[in-house]
Amino acid sequence: MLLPMDRELPGTQFFSNVQLWDDTVPPLVSAMKFLLVFDFDHTIIDENSDTWIVKCAPEKKLPNGLRNLYRPGHWTEYMGRVFVYLGDNGVKEEEMKRTMTTIPFTAGMVDLLGFIGENKQLFDCIIVSDSNTVFIDWILKAADLHNVFDEVFTNPAAFSSTGYLTVQNFHAHHCAKCPKNLCKRKVLKEFLDKQSERGVSYTQIVYIGDGGNDLCPVMFLKKDDIAMPRQGYTLEKKISRLAQDLSPVECSVLVWSSATEIMSYLKVLIKE
Repeated sequence: MLLPMDRELPGTQFFSNVQLWDDTVPPLVSAMKFLLVFDFDHTIIDENSDTWIVKCAPEKKLPNGLRNLYRPGHWTEYMGRVFVYLGDNGVKEEEMKRTMTTIPFTAGMVDLLGFIGENKQLFDCIIVSDSNTVFIDWILKAADLHNVFDEVFTNPAAFSSTGYLTVQNFHAHHCAKCPKNLCKRKVLKEFLDKQSERGVSYTQIVYIGDGGNDLCPVMFLKKDDIAMPRQGYTLEKKISRLAQDLSPVECSVLVWSSATEIMSYLKVLIKE
């Protein structure tokens, strides 16, 4: 239903010793705790990190021959070729980092993440993204927001000995609905299973995203969970289409345009 609002995987990134589980610690059953799952591009940041890096290319654009190599469902492979092109044109790590850390956050997002950071006893917070570990690490650390997130699940990236940025697929999967490199439903399910082994369960999952690849995990959510699609973006349109086809998602849906609306919902949530 649509509720109105006033108005050990290769790509896992750990930040500053924050971990959700430690095999040396006996399992603990959590009290009331919420899991916040964020997409990154066009959700936390107001741009696509992979297309933003093109600002480093000669004349800030890619040649047609390179752009034409993209095949649907194989974006990560395509970005690997983009990174080779940037390296061949002498683009260095420091220039890439300077460019990426100018990327704007979505309206209200810095305040929202600050609020979550102040209430970490109530929230576990993860990112599941089709970006890459290097870009997300740079952007969050530059804004001093990396400690908000317990884990980041995204495509593993690193600089080679020759100074070229390389990226790999996050994992293999058999989901026909998702791109070859990442099924966000699989990531979410495996994370919840791992937490469950420790006796950690969540009162509610809040999934915040915008893209078509966020629909698969949203369809995994249960009736007590909340999907928060960004207004006007693909995820909202796909959820609306499902409702029109009389096969709505099981969870509740809250549409947002500014992260301040998400924060308003979380404030109500923790007072209940």
